[in-house]
Amino acid sequence: MTQRRSKRYAEVAKKVERGAERSPADAVKLVKETSNAKFDETVELHLRMGVDPKHADQVVRGAAVLPHGTGKQIRVVAFAQGDRAREAQAAGADEVGADDLAKRIEGGWLEFDVAVATPDVMGIVGRLGRVLGPRGLMPNPKSGTVTFDVAKAVRDAKAGRVEFRVDKTGVVHTIVGKSSFEEKALLDNLAQVMDAVNRARPSGVKGTYIRSAYLTSSEGPSVKLDLGETMALAGRATG
Repeated sequence: MTQRRSKRYAEVAKKVERGAERSPADAVKLVKETSNAKFDETVELHLRMGVDPKHADQVVRGAAVLPHGTGKQIRVVAFAQGDRAREAQAAGADEVGADDLAKRIEGGWLEFDVAVATPDVMGIVGRLGRVLGPRGLMPNPKSGTVTFDVAKAVRDAKAGRVEFRVDKTGVVHTIVGKSSFEEKALLDNLAQVMDAVNRARPSGVKGTYIRSAYLTSSEGPSVKLDLGETMALAGRATG
């Protein structure tokens, strides 16, 4: 069934030449021009990967801390005790606790965007798997949200940390900011994401790692990126 598009979408889509590859700078400019919804649209990056996610050694997963943030106020909870609980609180965690925090969540409280935890309390957090797992909120060592350096995990989440994971169709979907961001800010964020994706290359991948890349706003047309220039952006990442 063909998806029906609004007149607004059809009008802005005329500015995008279908199939034409754009430099990252031109793509960012075009995405901003075609983002004219009544709200601040999210700018998304979609990467078609040369991997088979059915194989464990080809699963692409990682995270990036966007230098200019996500444009969203992130609410962070930290599962920690003692000194580490105090460190998490000082770092800006919105809620800190262990068994008491787990009981609140079991009771239906889910007013947060990111959960981090220290390894010593994962026995408590583990019982929340059925609640947090389907929502993508379960702390995980591979994504850096299970760590004894809980203060850094909190600061990174607050600063604009985004996680990505290849889906079952072999595509990575993530965000690079908001359409209201300045062009340079979006390019800096894009560079950081590309660097993180490159670093997350699984050992089992042979041949082409990233096959194509598209940038789009949440309600705008997608713009195909020049893959070579986009890959080169990773060298501009801030670390």
